[in-house]
Amino acid sequence: MFIRWVASFRLVVFLILPAVAWAANSPLPKSPANHPPSIIFILADDLGYGDLGCYGQARIKTPNIDKLAAEGMRFTDFYAGSTVCAPSRCALLTGLDTGHAWIRGNSKLALRPEDITLASVLQQARYHTALIGKWGLGNEHTSGMPQKKGFDEFVGYLDQGHAHDYYTDHLWHFDPKSHFDDWQYFYENQDGKKGLYMPDLFTTACINFIRTYKPDQFNQYRPFFLFLSDIIPHANNEEGQRSGNGMQVPNDAPYSDQPWPAQEKNKAAMITRLDTDVGKIMDRLKQSKIDDNTIVIFSSDNGPHKEGGVDPDFFKSSGPLRGHKRDLYEGGIRVPFIVRWPAQIKPGVSTFVGAFWDLMPTLAEIAGAKCPTNIDGISMLPTLVNSPQTRQHEFLYWEFHEHGFQQAVRMGDWKAVRPKNGKPLELYNLKTDIGEKQNVAEKNPEIVTKIKNFLKTARTDSAEWPVSD
Repeated sequence: MFIRWVASFRLVVFLILPAVAWAANSPLPKSPANHPPSIIFILADDLGYGDLGCYGQARIKTPNIDKLAAEGMRFTDFYAGSTVCAPSRCALLTGLDTGHAWIRGNSKLALRPEDITLASVLQQARYHTALIGKWGLGNEHTSGMPQKKGFDEFVGYLDQGHAHDYYTDHLWHFDPKSHFDDWQYFYENQDGKKGLYMPDLFTTACINFIRTYKPDQFNQYRPFFLFLSDIIPHANNEEGQRSGNGMQVPNDAPYSDQPWPAQEKNKAAMITRLDTDVGKIMDRLKQSKIDDNTIVIFSSDNGPHKEGGVDPDFFKSSGPLRGHKRDLYEGGIRVPFIVRWPAQIKPGVSTFVGAFWDLMPTLAEIAGAKCPTNIDGISMLPTLVNSPQTRQHEFLYWEFHEHGFQQAVRMGDWKAVRPKNGKPLELYNLKTDIGEKQNVAEKNPEIVTKIKNFLKTARTDSAEWPVSD
């Protein structure tokens, strides 16, 4: 019993003691209101544009995330880095779209030593950086491990395939204070037992991290960047193949009495559980009295999946959009995006057209950090603080390599998709056709020509990601 308790407790508190150390060593003055804010980025996994109440969901309860949106800025036209996990996270952390990023699809590729991440940029600006949850950008003994990419602390899944298992018996744990950099094992989940649900552990670790952040304790101040890369509501694909239900959750409350398929009840329960976790994190921020000058960002890495036995149309998880995960239509890449920062952001709704690669320059500007210049992102700080957004994207670009090469471009209200197998370019007017139902390419040859010219220069060749049909 004691060994089992120690294993879990050691992991949960690994984010506590270092917080005291960095606060004590910081030379910065204590006044948080006059210094860069702390940042919490909460990333859901395969959560659709229509899975939240604030984006139109009618049956799944998400009161805490809805409150986050009501108190902050909710974006209607924001995009993930890709339509699957690894390249989307790569775009988020490197500021590069999938025409220029090193990782452009789910693979075993690791970030290279020369790849600069958002965490590295903030770390250089004296932010204390921590990653909790799913990584997917470099496995054991590679140059892409989190501690080599700007994170001071890490606990979670290195490999996105491993992250399918909600009841894993091991995670990677990097804690420089205790000199621990290895697998951490959980006896609660061995021998077929399912005693420890990983999202619960991740939430506890986040709360402990925030709880120990006391800027007044040493009369000093140093901000933090906490990246909660959750795994909800991704399916356990392997369990889904075995049992038909890959939506792993301790119970299906509060939907137990609903006349829905078990997989759908589990999916809804997972999303509401994530919403409850967001509420716990927000409560902890308020209790720690750092709520006002902490930026909280919530988003998803791509559109909703149709794995683990669920049907994304059951809850209309893509909302009014066409497509799902692994599509370059809007449902695969347009995602919920919410930013709350009471000290600076007035509640409202923004139609700014942006993407994950905008996060690096935006947060670097807020932090007063030096940002790489050869990136695709632009700072959207003016939009956040209700100032004129003079810089706008001429276009946004995506490419995808599973089962044939595909491309997509958004240019203003126009959206173009080049399907796989060499099919002709499709064109949609999102202003009048958000569901991408009417291909108007033949009626707009000048727009098609302009986008085709973009496609000629939107990507760099990559031996790892060749153009193919």
